[in-house]
Amino acid sequence: MFKGVFCPSITITKDDGSIDYELWGRHLDHLATAGINGVLLFGSIGEFYAFPLETKEKAVDFAVKRVAGRMKVFAGVGSTVLSDAVAFTQYAEKAGVDAVVAVSPYYFGPTDDGAKHYFGAIAEATTLPVLLYNFPARTGTDLNPELVADLAREHSNIAGIKDTVDTISHTRKVIVAARKVNPDFAVFSGFDEYYFVNRISGGNGIITGLTNVEPETFVALHKAYESGDFAAATTAAQRISHLMKIYDVADLFVSAIKGGVKLKGLPISTKIQEPAVQLTDEQLHTIESILEANS
Repeated sequence: MFKGVFCPSITITKDDGSIDYELWGRHLDHLATAGINGVLLFGSIGEFYAFPLETKEKAVDFAVKRVAGRMKVFAGVGSTVLSDAVAFTQYAEKAGVDAVVAVSPYYFGPTDDGAKHYFGAIAEATTLPVLLYNFPARTGTDLNPELVADLAREHSNIAGIKDTVDTISHTRKVIVAARKVNPDFAVFSGFDEYYFVNRISGGNGIITGLTNVEPETFVALHKAYESGDFAAATTAAQRISHLMKIYDVADLFVSAIKGGVKLKGLPISTKIQEPAVQLTDEQLHTIESILEANS
């Protein structure tokens, strides 16, 4: 159903925290022109946890119109309030997105039965494809392969997952379990350097943050892999491996990604929503040195 490299877009704001639609529009244009397969609004890097529902609804309307079919548009609908997740899901469908992505509720992480209730309610609220979002390092609970397969079996529109787990064996087991239920179940990795191993394991690609910074490199990797040009694919993968250093520069990786986008020429604010430790000038210089260095 979905395949390739997808960008969980940063949410570009002004220094006061309000959304900067002019610069965000230019960023979306860049992603589409570069050949990114799709964009995810309000993922983790999009600071989904920090914006009220009304702001996110307005942003989805804006992004769908701006993208205008040039790439897929996903909306991150996850929330600790199930009624908000359902409401945003229904709004996003009316706005014209191609799929919704739902992260596991956090703080009181759900049991398997709780997860089935939560994701099931979202799936039943829409006819859109629903992608699960597994990020146990942040949510505190894991969507294990058996649970993913059960959700796919019980809800035909639960059609994929973003598996942000730093071991390909977990993702591979999800692929095996879910594909027994739905041969077209889409499995994406959430780590930039996992494109190769994801595809080799039978997955569909990646939904990862550095695509904000160098979308062309990721598009080159995907196209080279698809065409069998493994020398070119390896070159792109080596560059991505080098760029992974950016994640470790800032107190929160969202700041680092915004810094990378700014250094690539889009004059955005690097501010992230409070409470947060903001990116420093010294850290920005460190990111600049990473971008300028050869992989």
